Amino acid sequence: MPTAAGETIIGFRDAAKVFPGRGKGGEVRAVDGVTLDVRAGEIFGVIGYSGAGKSTLVRLVNALERTTGGSVVVDGTDLTGLSEARLRPVRAGIGMIFQQFNLLSSRTVAGNVSYPLEVAGWSKDQRRERVRELLDFVGIADKADVYPSKLSGGQKQRVGIARALATTPRILLADEATSALDPETTQDVLALLQRVNRELGITVVVVTHEMDVVRSICDRVAVMEHGRVVELGDAYQVFSAPRQDVTRRFVSTALKDRPSPAVIERLRARHTGRIVTVGVDDVSGSSAQVTHVLRRHGVDGTIVYGGITEVAERPYGSLTLELVGDGTSVEEALAGLRAVTDVVDHGTASAPRDAGDAEERSAS
Repeated sequence: MPTAAGETIIGFRDAAKVFPGRGKGGEVRAVDGVTLDVRAGEIFGVIGYSGAGKSTLVRLVNALERTTGGSVVVDGTDLTGLSEARLRPVRAGIGMIFQQFNLLSSRTVAGNVSYPLEVAGWSKDQRRERVRELLDFVGIADKADVYPSKLSGGQKQRVGIARALATTPRILLADEATSALDPETTQDVLALLQRVNRELGITVVVVTHEMDVVRSICDRVAVMEHGRVVELGDAYQVFSAPRQDVTRRFVSTALKDRPSPAVIERLRARHTGRIVTVGVDDVSGSSAQVTHVLRRHGVDGTIVYGGITEVAERPYGSLTLELVGDGTSVEEALAGLRAVTDVVDHGTASAPRDAGDAEERSAS
């Protein structure tokens, strides 16, 4: 029986992959004792810097790499020790797309999408209808007779997605699928992956080193470092309250809403009021509360820096404000703000405060 939405469709239990040493380098523990579950129907992100083990982890899912320890269970089937013949039906339920597209240059777009159906033994008429349906779904029906060399990067990846969907898989693995694309094309491909997930009910596992990809489409995320999962959780939670240094570094690449020390210096030089940065999130409703607190204490707040973006389709970011009012009112307003959101007080040009000395409070 197929795994129901919300239940575990991919389960790693102390999974390990060790590559034997080459020369004097010794063995490489690419995946080192990973235990985690991917739920049916979600978009799950695996993020890490180069060499973190994320691509190897995902290749364990379709047994392109075999575990050297622990187990991987996919849609109820333990892959440990399975023969190639017994792996075949499992792999038929798993599609995969790649950074470099891996299209067959000697085949047209239609021929590339048709290829896995030929291998699976579909009739010519069945293949023709399925290819037409898939090319229409990914938005390149007019490119059916074109060869890959004539396509843009985004179009090639759409062909790759169509081909991966050909045999109606329940799982789609996307290994750095947007790394070779420009930002605008990346967003188009990510939107298509969301359609695959929502309209077709396919579980999508996204391997990436780009936190913007996680921010845009992932429900949950695992952060990897040195072959281990060091942080795991809801994408919004990981963005808004990262626990590990590596996660904080990733988050900072996607959220450029907080002013650097040099920017703070310039802001204090240009504005005479108190410079503060306040967090804005979907948990505390802090955006509306900031306005309410300032109004209650008779303090004017002017936005001088910041930005709010969406993480997992929920607002998150920060605003840096110049607060103007008498000294007591500003202090009371700051106390009120700290009660509803995180606050960093940068002070003024005459009385600067460093971020390390600033009082902060994470909204619960």
